[in-house]
Parts: sequence; C-alpha cells; structure tokens
Amino acid sequence: MASISYSPAAFDGTSASDLLRSSSSSVTGIPLKTLGKVRFVVKRRDVIVAAKMRKMKKHEYPWPADPHPNVKGGVLTHLSHFKPLKEKQKPVTLDFEKPLVDLEKKIVDVRKMANETGLDFSDQIISLENKYQQALKELYLHLTPIQRVNIARHPNRPTFLDHVFNITDKFVELHGDRAGYDDPAIVTGIGTIDGRRYMFIGQQKGRNTKENIQRNFGMPTPHGYRKALRMMYYADHHGFPIVTFIDTPGAYADLKSEELGQGEAIAHNLRTMFGLKVPIVSIVIGEGGSGGALAIGCANKLLMLENAVFYVASPEACAAILWKNAKASPKAAEKLRITAQELCKLQICDGIIPEPPGGAHAGATWTSQEIKAAINETMDELTAMDTEELLKHRMHKFRKLGGFQEGVPIDPKKKVNMKKKEEQTVPRSSKAELEGEIEKLKQQILKAKESSTKPPEVALKNMIEKLKEEAYHEYSEAIRAMGLKDRLEMLREEVSKVNSKDRLMNPVLMDKIEKLKHELNQSLSAAPNYTILKYKLDMLKEVSTAKSLSKAATMKQEVNKKLSEIMGRPEIKEKLEALEAEVQSSGSSSYIDLDEGVKDKILKLKSEIELEMISALESLSLEVVVVESNANPASLSVFKNNVDNLNEEINKTIEEVVNSSELKNMELLKLEKAKAEAGNVESESKIEALHQQIKQRISEVISSSELKEKHQELKAEISEAIQSSGGANGSLQKETKHAEPMLEMNFA
Repeated sequence: MASISYSPAAFDGTSASDLLRSSSSSVTGIPLKTLGKVRFVVKRRDVIVAAKMRKMKKHEYPWPADPHPNVKGGVLTHLSHFKPLKEKQKPVTLDFEKPLVDLEKKIVDVRKMANETGLDFSDQIISLENKYQQALKELYLHLTPIQRVNIARHPNRPTFLDHVFNITDKFVELHGDRAGYDDPAIVTGIGTIDGRRYMFIGQQKGRNTKENIQRNFGMPTPHGYRKALRMMYYADHHGFPIVTFIDTPGAYADLKSEELGQGEAIAHNLRTMFGLKVPIVSIVIGEGGSGGALAIGCANKLLMLENAVFYVASPEACAAILWKNAKASPKAAEKLRITAQELCKLQICDGIIPEPPGGAHAGATWTSQEIKAAINETMDELTAMDTEELLKHRMHKFRKLGGFQEGVPIDPKKKVNMKKKEEQTVPRSSKAELEGEIEKLKQQILKAKESSTKPPEVALKNMIEKLKEEAYHEYSEAIRAMGLKDRLEMLREEVSKVNSKDRLMNPVLMDKIEKLKHELNQSLSAAPNYTILKYKLDMLKEVSTAKSLSKAATMKQEVNKKLSEIMGRPEIKEKLEALEAEVQSSGSSSYIDLDEGVKDKILKLKSEIELEMISALESLSLEVVVVESNANPASLSVFKNNVDNLNEEINKTIEEVVNSSELKNMELLKLEKAKAEAGNVESESKIEALHQQIKQRISEVISSSELKEKHQELKAEISEAIQSSGGANGSLQKETKHAEPMLEMNFA
C-alpha cells in the first residue's frame, strides 16, 4: 500500500506521462521491491511524492512452516482448517469423578513437598498413584447409563478429525455440497490407512467454545448431509470403502433447515446408503442422536466406543416427555438402553471398541489406534464379500432389528413392569354349590375304595384348581375391602425386582412384609367375606389331603401289583421252592445253623429279587432310598440315644437359624405358599428361589458348626457296629431271624 501527498498547483501544465518519465533524479530503473522498502521523496516542479509500503503478514497457506510433529499427515494438514490447539484444553471433572479429585490433590501436594524439601517421597507417590489408578478403574467398571452419556459429551473428548489425523497416513479434506454451501458440521475427505484408501465422512464437534460455534456444535444442516451424499456417490464410483464417524446430538432443527429440506436430505441419505456397492463401516465416537446420526449410519457394521451412546431421543427429552421433568434423565437413560453394551445385546451394535480408564480423552492416541485396528479387521471381513453378498449383508442387518414372536409366553421378569390388565369380575360359587360338589366327589371316592378301582384323580384335580381360584378371588376381595390393595401391589413389585436379581431380601423390605402380614392377619377376620373365605380354604385343605391319600393308595396298589408279578414268575417260584426244600432237609432250626452254601444261595436269591424290585419301582418313577439292612437291631440299639441327641441338637440349630434376623425368608415363604395355594402362578418361581436361599443358609450354618464332626463320628461308629455284626459274606454272628428286604420310597 502506497500513500502519496501532492499539491494541486504542482500539476499546472504538466502531464501525467511527463511525471512518470525519466528525470534528473534518476528514479527510473529502480526496482519496485527497493521502492517498497525505503522512504523516498521526489522533487520535480514543486511536486512532492511520498510512498510507504505496509508490511503484510506472511500467509500460511498452502505450506505451513511448522507442521505439528504429532500429526501423521505432516504438511498435508494444510488442506484442512483443523489445526492443533495453541492452548491445552482445561481439565473437566464430571460429577461422579469428584471422589478422585481428593486423591489427585494429595499426589500433587506430596510432589510439591518433595520438591520444596528435597526429601524422597517416591514410595508414597507410587502408592498414591496406584491407589488412584485402582479407584479410577473400579469407577469406570461400574458406570451407569447416564454417566456414560456424560462421558460421551465430555468437552475434551477427541473429535472426528482428531482420530482421522491419528490413524491416517495421508488425509485430504473435500469441501462443498455443489449447491452453494459447505457445512462445517460434517467433514469429508479421502485418506489412507496402511496403504488402503478410504472415504472418511464424520460429524465434527468443536474443542472449545469458538470452534463449537463455528461447527454448530456438531449439528449438521441439509447442506452437510448433501455434502456427505456427494462423497458417497464419489466413493461408490471409484470403489473407495466408506468409514463414517458419528458424533452429534442430532440434526440442526431450526426453521431455515426445515425450509431447505432437512427431512428429505436425511431420507435421501438413508435410501442411498442401502444401495452403495462398497463396504461401509460406521463408528459412534461420542453421542449418536436420532436421524441426524442415522443419516450416515446405515452401514454393514456399526461399531461403538465403550462409553459412546446411540439413541432415538436424548435422556433429557425422553424424561421431559414421559415424566414431565428433565431431572428424571438417569431413569430415562436406563430404560432407553442406549449404551454400547445394551445395544450389542440387542444386535444393533456389532462391536465395542475399548477406551482407557477415564474415557477416550484420557488417552486419545491409544483410543485412535484401537479404532484403526477395528477398521482394519472389519474391512478385511467386508472386502472379502462380493457386491451382491455385501448388499444382502447390509439389508439383513437392519431387517433383523425389532423382530417379534407370536404365541410365546411372557417372561415373568419382563411382565413385572408391564401395565396390569383390569381384573375381570369372576362369578364365585356359593357355599351351597361347593358343598354339593364336594359331597358328590366324596361319593365317587367311596365307590372307588369299595370296588378297589382307581380314585377319581381328574375330578380331584379339577376341584382343587377351582377351590384355589375361588380362594384367590376371596382374598383379593378381602384385601380390597380392607384398603390394602395398593400397598400389597407396591410390595409385590419390590419383591419381584429383588427376586429377579437372585439376592437376599433387604431387611427394610422384610420389615415391610412383616408389618403388612401382621396388619392383614389382624384385620382379616373383620373382612365382609371372611366366613366364606375360611370355608373355601378348609375345603381346599381337605380336598388336597384326599388327593395325597388317593395318590399314595394308587401307588401302593401299583407297588403290590409289581411285587406280585415278580414273585409269581415261574423261575422265581421254582428257585424259592427248591431253596425251601433244601432248608427243610438240612434240619436246621435257625439261620445261623445253616451251611455256608445254603446261606449263599439264600443271599443270592434275595439279591436277585431285590434287583428286580428296584427296577420295577424305578419304572414307577420311585426313588429307592434304602434297600436292606443286615445290622442286628439289638447291636444298634445302644446308638439310639446318641442319634436322638444329635437330631435334637440339629433341630435346635436349624430353629436358631430360622429365627435369626438373617433368615426372615421363612415368613415370606409362607406368604408366597399361601398365594400359590390361592392360585397365584408367579409365586411358584418365587417359592423355588426362597427354598434355595433357605437351604443354602441352613447348609452353611450346619457345615460350619461342630454338628458335622459329630455326625461323621457317629456314622463311623454305626458302620463299625454293622461290620462287626455281619461277615464279609453277609452271615450273622448272632442268632437272628431272617431279615426281610426293607424299602423306603419317596413318591415323585
């Protein structure tokens, strides 16, 4: 820039060409560069010309003088507006990380003290650092969904271009949608990884407030999606695999974007990505919000960083819609199942890329290398497919999402949170009707006994089911009349949640159960339908007992029938008659006087019959507990007192365990059994879980006490007595009568 001062009178009669010609001052021929560096004054005919060149700032484009040494792209970074920050980002501590701040402060204080005093505190520093790393690791191993959302939104989290410059050998950014605009929220470009060329498309957030404003906080406009679409066509034409990086809270939803066709641009991208003939890999590096993320996420493989989230609506928006309060966002984040771990279970995400403890911002370079390894591994798999297989793979990935099944029973764990159906009014039988039906059933049972036929098991089963249903509805009516229905439903839901996690009851919850149970027992007699409820419960107990006796009688008949069949076999009869004749011919009056050969024959036949009987009992689904006992009762009678004492001590220990505060599940078990008898199907699984908990606790107490040692000692003494009372061949040393087979059976 030159400044010229002049006097109007100096130009009288002088042309401009004369002023610029050679003069006596020899100005002509001086290089312009020299004129720009010095101040000069030319005097001609009273004309003064003064010129000064202003020094310009050196332009860094296209070749920067000092490329950042940590950027792999080297001098090629001049092609992108993205450059390393001049100032280091300020550390940001999230709310759940505040407990770690004290440890970090202690480490800083100890180092400062070591520097000031010159003393050696290296051991203390190492110990504190190990403690800090352990606490950090434990904290990041048990993150809640809302905490992962906060990590995904961390202001220092590495952005798309951070990762691209860390993983690529070369990267060239491509600009513009060819429709008049270049959206800075979406960055596209060609880069190479280990010599393989890819098209990179990603949503770019800022690393500070200034960059966030420039990048529109990573929220693209229609221009950005059309720029991405142009690059997809370019990559498809040239055969470049596409890698997209998702990091956006959603598409920019302002009036101008809607006027320019935001929805149409996203829909066009979705349709186009399903038809691209090159492999596509999408990586969620932060938060992927709604259609704004899906517009570049229709890929063959969707990968997510460990602490990234992918959602259709943000937790805050979901909480504001469902609970009318954004403060319920932690609950919404849990219900939405938006974390990488949950989405992998739902098969929406195809893989999780690990992050260092503390999040990706704690080790950006390490995280980038993990992303690079994941891209190489996934692309090796996808590039091995032909075009048709690749398109089918992409289509099936999305077609399998959100599948459903018809006619499949609902999982009780899922049914807990489902909306309860309105209870339908079930007609209940009167007392007179029940009496008539039960009397009719009794007559059928008596006729079956007289004719030695099978009891009416089907009729008994139907009556029990009917009485259970009747008693359940009577209980419900009584609870509703006493005003305890809401409390019982809330308590039942809390118990179901605890049972679903297979852990012991909280003492506070047990106290609530005890309180409600006591209140129910106290006021049940005042219920309007208490009389009919008690009658139906008594009838249920009576019919259940009759069914048990009927089952036992039926089983007894079958066992006797099997025994008769075995003893009636010709070969068994023949052996018995031959053995009886041999015993009579020996002239022995007792078993001990028999010859050893005869004794062996008796024991052999006895074992044969027992084996046949065991097989017959097992065919009836019976479990044989004790087959026989050869021990002399007289020799074992001395142990009776010891056995009784041990049994009494065991029962006392079990009673102490049951009455302890640690095992209040006995009362809950009774309550669930009552519900099961009343027809509640869900109580059966709860009863089974409570059985296991109670058995485990009692087993632990008995095993840890002295009872186990006493039992082993007594068992050894009885075993010695049995061995001393019978020889190796089973012969008795003392005179006893022939021992009959003894069978103890558990009815299945």
